[in-house]
This record gives sequence, C-alpha cells and structure tokens, in this order.
Amino acid sequence: MYNIKYLIYSFFHCLCNKFVDYGPVFVQEPDDIIFPTDSDEKKVALNCEARGNPVPNYRWLRNGTELDLESDYRYSLIEGNLIINNPSEAKDAGHYQCLTANSLGSILSREAILQFAYLGNFSGRTRSAVSVREGQGVVLMCSPPPHSPEIIYSWVFNEFPSFVAEDSRRFISQETGNLYISKVQTSDVGSYICLVKNTVTNARVLSPPTPLTLRNDGVMGEYEPKIEVHFPFMVTAAKGMTVKMECFALGNPVPTISWMKVNGYIPSKARLRKSQGVLEIPNVQLDDAGIYECRAENSRGRNSFRGQLQVYNYPHWVEKLNDTHLDSGSPLRWECKATGKPRPTYRWLKNGVPLLSRVEMVNGVLMIHNVNQSDAGMYQCLAENKYGSIYASAELKVLASAPVFALNQLKKTIIITKGQEVLIECKPQGSPKPTISWKKGDKAVRESKRIAILPDGSLRILNASKPDEGKYICRGENVFGSAEILASVFVKEPTRIELTPKKIELTVGESIVLNCKAIHDASLDVSFYWTLKGQPIDFEKERGHFETSSADLMIRNILLMHAGRYGCRVQTTADSVSDEADLLVRGPPGPPGIVIVEEITDSTATLSWSPAADNHSPISSYNLQARSPFSLGWQTVKTVPEIITGDMESAMAVDLNPWVEYEFRVVATNPIGTGDPSTPSRMIRTNEAVPKTAPANVSGRSGRRHELVIAWEPVSEEFQNGEGFGYIVAFRPNGTRGWKEKMVTSSDASKFIYRDESVPPLTPFEVKVGVYNNKGDGPFSNIVVICSAEGEPSAAPTDVKATSLSVSEILVAWKHIKESLGRPQGFEVGYWKDMEQEEAAETVKTGGNESSIILTGLEGNTLYHLTVRAYNGAGYGPPSSEVRAATKKSPPSQAPSNIMWEQQGSQVSLGWEPVRPLANESEVVGYKVFYRQEGHSNSQVIETEKTQAVVLLPDVGVYIIEVRAFSEGGDGTASSQIRVPSYSAANNTINIKLVMFSLENRLKEI
Repeated sequence: MYNIKYLIYSFFHCLCNKFVDYGPVFVQEPDDIIFPTDSDEKKVALNCEARGNPVPNYRWLRNGTELDLESDYRYSLIEGNLIINNPSEAKDAGHYQCLTANSLGSILSREAILQFAYLGNFSGRTRSAVSVREGQGVVLMCSPPPHSPEIIYSWVFNEFPSFVAEDSRRFISQETGNLYISKVQTSDVGSYICLVKNTVTNARVLSPPTPLTLRNDGVMGEYEPKIEVHFPFMVTAAKGMTVKMECFALGNPVPTISWMKVNGYIPSKARLRKSQGVLEIPNVQLDDAGIYECRAENSRGRNSFRGQLQVYNYPHWVEKLNDTHLDSGSPLRWECKATGKPRPTYRWLKNGVPLLSRVEMVNGVLMIHNVNQSDAGMYQCLAENKYGSIYASAELKVLASAPVFALNQLKKTIIITKGQEVLIECKPQGSPKPTISWKKGDKAVRESKRIAILPDGSLRILNASKPDEGKYICRGENVFGSAEILASVFVKEPTRIELTPKKIELTVGESIVLNCKAIHDASLDVSFYWTLKGQPIDFEKERGHFETSSADLMIRNILLMHAGRYGCRVQTTADSVSDEADLLVRGPPGPPGIVIVEEITDSTATLSWSPAADNHSPISSYNLQARSPFSLGWQTVKTVPEIITGDMESAMAVDLNPWVEYEFRVVATNPIGTGDPSTPSRMIRTNEAVPKTAPANVSGRSGRRHELVIAWEPVSEEFQNGEGFGYIVAFRPNGTRGWKEKMVTSSDASKFIYRDESVPPLTPFEVKVGVYNNKGDGPFSNIVVICSAEGEPSAAPTDVKATSLSVSEILVAWKHIKESLGRPQGFEVGYWKDMEQEEAAETVKTGGNESSIILTGLEGNTLYHLTVRAYNGAGYGPPSSEVRAATKKSPPSQAPSNIMWEQQGSQVSLGWEPVRPLANESEVVGYKVFYRQEGHSNSQVIETEKTQAVVLLPDVGVYIIEVRAFSEGGDGTASSQIRVPSYSAANNTINIKLVMFSLENRLKEI
C-alpha cells in the first residue's frame, strides 16, 4: 500500500523529473584478489559499480579506514573501480570495502581481501646426510621457503625429472611437505630434493639435496607402526568444499592404513587416495561432520589416531530487506534472517555507519516506533559468523505531502436508476493520511441507515431516489493542506425490456426475427447486445446467418448449431437489463454411435450401433453402407431385414464377397433429411469360401511351333474368395473325349503354354479354364476352340536389294515365299556400318506384307551391311543373304555467291557463280531457285543445270528468292536471300536494273 502511495506522490510532486530518485544499489561488489608479485600487469583493479538517482559517488576503505585517494599517486578511481599501481604486500594487502553514496544515503560493500602470491627460495645451506639402517623408517624434511598462498609438494630422486612415486611405503604430505618412507630399502639410497610449486603463479623452486645412506651396523628388526603423519585433532571445512585428511605410519613390515567414522559410516562419496594414506570427502555437508579414526597395522601391532571434522556454513540470506516508504509518524519494523553454522549474529548500519540511537535491534529485527524525516536513508543488515559476513540493503523514505487526487477523480458524473446503489469514491493521496468529509451542495452529509461514509472515504447511498440527485463534494485534509473533488449524481427511471417470441421451434433452413422491445428514460442513450448460449454473437463471422438492426435479431437459414438460449441485453449509461428466449431447431439426425461387427461369415456381417441423435424429429430408418479396397467409395449393401427402422440398433449385411476386407458405417434418416454417417467400423475380413467366378475371355495366343498357348482374363482378387487361389487349365484335341488338366498356382497368371512335339501346327483344341482355392474347386469357363501355334517363319526373304537414295537414306526391297510355314506378321531389317560387327546392328520393323522400306537418319558417304528376316508371334525366321549399299556423299556446303539480278516488270533474270564441292562432297548436278511471296510459307522451285535462271513473278508484292546447289546427296546450303518487288501491269514500262552483290563482296569493297 505504501509503495503505491509513494508512486502516486512522486508522480504529482516530481513531474519535472524523468526518473524517480532512489538511493544507491550495488550492481557489482569487489571480489577477493590474489596478486602475483612477479606479474607483468603491475596494477590491481578492485571493481565496484552501483546505480541510483542521483548518480552515486564512490569512496574506498582499507581495514576499516578510508583511503585518501588524493595523497597517494598510486591510487586512481575509474568510475567506481579502485586501481592500485605498483602494489606491494607491505602497503596494500588487507580487507577492502567500497562505500557508495548519493543524496539519499550511503551503502557499504562486502569485504574483499587483497593477497599477494609469491614463492621464495630455499636456503642455500648444504643439508646433512640422513643415515638409517635397512628396514628402518625415515622422514626427510622439506622446510619450504616463504610463500603465499598454498603450494604443492613433490620430491625428486637423484636428478630432475626423476620423481619419487608414492605407494604404500612412500608418502609425501601436502600439509608438511616432508617425505616419509615407512621401511627403507637399499634401492632408496640416493639424493632427495624437495620441489615446491605455487598454485597461483606456477613458480617452482628446488631445495638443496638431502643424501640418504644406509648404516653398516646391521638390519633393523620388525617393529609396530608409528603414525608420523595425521590430520589435526580438529578439522574445519566449509560446506561444499573438498576435505582431505592424511594418515601415514612408519613400521616394519610396511603398515596398512584403514579408516573409520566413529558412531557412523564414512560417506559413500568419499575416496581413498595414495594407497589409502588420504581420505578425501568431496562436497562436504553438515551431516559428514563427526569423529574419524585412522588406523595403521602390521604383523607386529597397530596404532591409531582420532580427530574431529567440523563443517561450517557461511551465512546465507533467508529473508532480505525491502525498500520501504512510510508516512511521517508511522512505525517501522524490518527483519532480516540468515542461516549459517555457527549461527550468524546481526549488526545494522545506516548510510554505512553503525546504528546507535532511536532504534531497537533484537536478533535481526530493527524497529523505529515513530519515523520522521531524519530517519530517511540507506540501511544495511549485516549477518556474520567467524567464517564470513553478508550484507542486505534497503532504502527508507519518509513521506510528507498535502492531499492530492488523481486526475480521473477530480470531477465525476454518476448516472443511476431508481433503487440502485450509489458509490462515490474519495481516495486522496497524502502523508499523513488525510481525513475525509462530505457535503451535498453547501450542507454536510448526514449519515443514516441508507447513507454511509465508508472506512476508505467513499460515500455510499442505498436505494437511490430523485431527492438524492445533486452535487457532492469530498474534502481531504492533513497538516500540509487540503484538496476537494466534485461528483454530480443523476437518478433516472429504470429500463424495462421484453424479448419475443419466448420459445420457438424451427426446422433447419428456416428463418426467424427476435424482437427486443425496450422502454427507457428518453434522456439516456441505449445500446443492444445479443448473445447465444452466453457468448456474444460475432456478426462479422456469422454474417450469412445473423443480422441485427438494434432491437431486432434476424436469423437466416438456421442450422442445428444455432439452437440454444438467446439473450438480449440493453445497456444505458445508468443501467443494464436483459431478457432471454429459447430456440429449438429440428434437423436431420446426427451420426450414429460406434459401429461394432458382432459376427462375420463368408458373405454376411452382423452389425450393431448406438442410436443417432434425432435432433427433435424421430428417426425413421437407418441405411447400412460398406467400403472395400475394390469398391468405388461407400456403397449401400443389402440387409436383413431389408428395411431397418429407426428403433433398431442392429442388422445383418448380406451378399458380401468372401475373403474381402470391409469397413461398415450407418446413416440415419428422419422426415427432415439424412444425417452424417457414423465413424467407420474397424476393418474386418469375411471368411473364406469356394470361388464362384470363372475366368472370362478364354482365347488362344501366338506361340512357337508345337505349342498350344491358352490365355484368359485373371479373376479379380475381389472374387478369389480365399487363400491358395489358382487356375485349372483343361484342354483336349477337337473330337476327343478325355481332358488334360494342368494346375496354374499363380493368382495373377493370365496364360498357359502347353508344348507337344507331336502336335501339328494349327491343330484345333477344345479349352476351358477353372478356378480353385484352399476351400475347393470352383466353376469352369465355357468351352472355346483354339488352334495350336503355326510356328515361326521357315524361309528367308529373297531377292533383297539395297539402293542409296541420298546422303542419309537407303531403299531396301525384298520378296517372300508364300508357301513357307509360319505366316509372317511383318519383316525386320537389320543394318550396320562396314567397320562394325553384326551384333551392333540396328533394326527397323515393317508391318503386314510390305516388301520395301526406306532407312533414314544414316551417316553420309558410309557403307552399310543389310539383312532382312520375317517374324510373327512365334518368333523370327532365318535372315536373308547380306547385301551392301553406301549412302551418297554430302551435298555441297558452299552456297551460291555473287548473285546478280535484273528485273523487267514481273520477270526477274538471275545469275550466280558456280559452286565448287569439297573432296568429301558430291558433285553438283544443278541448281534450284526457290521463290515465295513475303508472308507465305510455301516456295515454288525452278531447277536448272546452268548458273542462271529467269523467274516470273505472277502477283503484285514482294518476293523472297534464294538459290541452292543440289547433288545426288541432296540440296546444299542456301544463298543469301534477295527481296524483289513485283509491280502491276500498269507499271510494266518501268525497267529497274539492280545488281546485288553478296555480303562477302560488299565487305571486300568496304
């Protein structure tokens, strides 16, 4: 509530500002930094960024003391970020905080620790040799140099990079850095160097070597384990970290290490490292805390060590502060809650300074009983335990303003009807909260049972009447000022309506007009709104069915979906009234319910369904339809009973084909019409039965000599009636008694060939073809008489001749001996080039008794080999003797040139230079002059053996003339076209003499 109040207050009092003022809020706080002393960067940046209005400024504290950024040239401030140039550990290591402030207050960031990473050198002093007996344990000290932060230890044996491998006998402690050998062997004798590595800088340094030697006064006897390395008595770790606890013992024989948790189990996520010398617990949780025991054991005895693991948790917010805006004099109660282990304690800061007076602070709760302007500012709750601290910030704004009304409340007009309730809102905004008073005209409003001032300041009048009309004034007032609003109240007569007709029954396709008669106050505007089934009618979407003219609703071409309750609502500025009417629509039935196949035979299906909706007109009959892969859509099927009345819910479909997959559906009909079909039933196959349909169109076909070829139309799968369908082919020579029968097992077969060397050609046979399936044999077709094959032609064509016609054509002619066996259906001519094999021959066929053919599309000036053979349905006869013919050479490629022409009337005299053929072209026989009238496609031709010609142009117009040389290879290339005009007889006296040269000569002249 107070936030809303503050926003409205700010709107009216800060219209000149683009943004509302607010105190600083951190966007980025500084993080811990480890700075390598040998870094090339030579500067450290501590980041700090805050937003606020006005824009905040920044200051920095080190170890709680503000830094004087002006006095030390090494410091610079870029926006909120602190830059330290040439940092040193002595001057700059410590805890840093960013303090940001604007006119509304200050806040302090969390602490960021600046550390320096370095690694010193080992002392150069020579280390003394360590001498032990064989079998004795030994500890080699690392004594690391000064360093920060952590380092990693390893040991080099004799020379780098030969590192000591850790196992059950050798252990390197990452706590002490020392190398532990539980039982020394002769192979251990040598020089040992400790190598340390800084985890931040990756710098490495080597210690002076420590020699290890064996004493010569005997071998060390066996002794019980002595634990030399163990974790502290108290191990502390932050929740979520990885804990590593070390344990290693000297002893002879080499001890084995084992771990246990006292009064509990070691976590399943724990891992044993370094031959069980390290217990590692990743992502440690509070319930992992407890007493852990390390046990070292060998054949001489055992030893153990116990220590406690404590898991702590950094403080974590459960409940933070929120910005708060309060009226002056109001109480403030802020609470912040945090979890952590140990449990956090709380401190409070105002504008970065600890709170001391005017407040109560108990366990994270801050209370101020009576806020005033001096309490405004930025507050921070600090939750901390020994392991860390966290900050939460919030702004307190204390509001103080005169009452003010929203613009939409300043002047109101309220129009109601008699008997209604009047509610005039009065909600001024101000701090402190304004007191409210009401007047009607210049008199104070007196409260009664009917008139009341509500707790929020609003005025309520029950059962309003004409005397309640008038002007009402609400006044809001506090110590800072006052404000008023005016409301005018008008009381009108109530609106009455009647919607007619009240109940209507119609049939699909009919129309109706609903009338909504309204009686209302003449001074009020009125609007009509129409609904169907409680939803507004969309007149744009339903334009084809609904139309309104204020008080009337026209419904055209009514559909079933238009049935229901119609509502008319009349809206005025004072009231809203409504009335309803019911429309019942009769129509064709709805779709019947799910169709179930109750029983199936080879030709019937018993079906049941649930009744269709009758749509207010009784169902007179049902129609049963079926669909199969062989039908053209849905087809009505015969049923028992033949007529299915409207009160029936089952029937039997009859005359179905066996072994066919069917779907069924049901359609209902009533006196109004036929409805939509039901959803199809599941697909079901009728049972098998003996086939009843014989093959049709049994006939003979051409075949080879001694063959009887019998053909028929295969029976459609629709009529095969079951699996294992095939054909029985029966035949006998004409005039004999016994039938020969052959089985054809393929249902798709359409032909059977019977071969018998003893059967002469064209022997007549009686033939019939039957059917069968797994259920038995079906009927045979009618008997037909067909003849055995006459055989392929037996004689080759004779007197074959080949004549070259042109560059691409050869005429082939032949004769055929009519007395040969096997009547030919036609002839096949094979031809191939001289350099090719006969297998590569191309073929051309003729039909009937033709005795010649012109081969076209051949290559010019090429020798071809040719043969001819007859063929019929039984096959091919023998080929004729091979003949040869060569195509003509190509016609001249050179066009006639230097064409000259002279015109006298309609007569044109032409002349040109002769064409000289190339070596591979045929000789020129003569020339052809082509001429045609412009716009016509057909040319007239004049042939001449000379290089001149006279052309008579019979009609008036323009003629196009061109000349070609021709040879036995055909016509050559055409000359350039010339255009010649032809004049009428009246102009025959005009002589035109023109000489046209070819483009070639003209180019030469240019």
